[in-house]
Amino acid sequence: MTIDVTLLGTGSPLPSPDRAGPSTLVQAGGQTFLFDAGRGLGMRLTAAGVVAPMLTTVFLTHLHSDHITDLNDVVTSRWVMSPAPNPLPIVGPVGTAAVVDAIMAMLAPDISYRIAHHEDMTQGPQNTVTEVAGGVVHDAGGVRIVAAATDHRPVEPTLGFRIEHEGKVVVIGGDGVPCAGLDELCAGADVYVQTVLREELVRAVPMQRFLDTIDYHSTIEQAADTAQRAGVKTLVITHPVPAPAPGTAHEWIEIAAKTFTGEVVMANDLTKVTA
Repeated sequence: MTIDVTLLGTGSPLPSPDRAGPSTLVQAGGQTFLFDAGRGLGMRLTAAGVVAPMLTTVFLTHLHSDHITDLNDVVTSRWVMSPAPNPLPIVGPVGTAAVVDAIMAMLAPDISYRIAHHEDMTQGPQNTVTEVAGGVVHDAGGVRIVAAATDHRPVEPTLGFRIEHEGKVVVIGGDGVPCAGLDELCAGADVYVQTVLREELVRAVPMQRFLDTIDYHSTIEQAADTAQRAGVKTLVITHPVPAPAPGTAHEWIEIAAKTFTGEVVMANDLTKVTA
């Protein structure tokens, strides 16, 4: 059996015509998991052959706006597309419940319109929110998911996730810099998905707000070091900062390959990797 990973959105907070916001689909053991919910998620999900009612659980690495922009769309789409009540499990760091409550408040007019219009709708969307700091966050149907704290300060708390299924392991590192929690998650992983930046390109932009991104995102070199140290088989680069210019993807791969001896994949939207 395998774990299938689809990079739904590989973009950063800056809007791109080619890259949707951060979001990753993981399918294993007949279950479908969504990690983060960036802009354009609904379109990318559909392109991957998945719709919101099919999701087993939504996991959030952290509450930066670019990672949760379209969570409201998942909530609404699951509700209106499901023929019967279909509560949406959402797992994330402390603070997730308040965010989901605020989303529901924002959606209140829309919910009232739909209930008034459709006789078979008698209640609004149902969500079950679980806030976690680490440990086993899912264990069913042969799939085990473990969370651990990561380092994306001053954004905290933040999480990474390790998905295990029949001897295969996929890690969703999220944003952040190398840390003990990330090392634990990545140990012996088949696939490690990590946000990265190219420090020399970021430093070429004379804007402090952009330079600040260096503080809390892994450089390609750091991600490669983490992967090599942990014995990872495949490093998947996502959420690149800045977005690669056309024809330069090989440069990012070559930088990682100086340290990491496994396979390096420079992901685009809908890139699929199998563990």
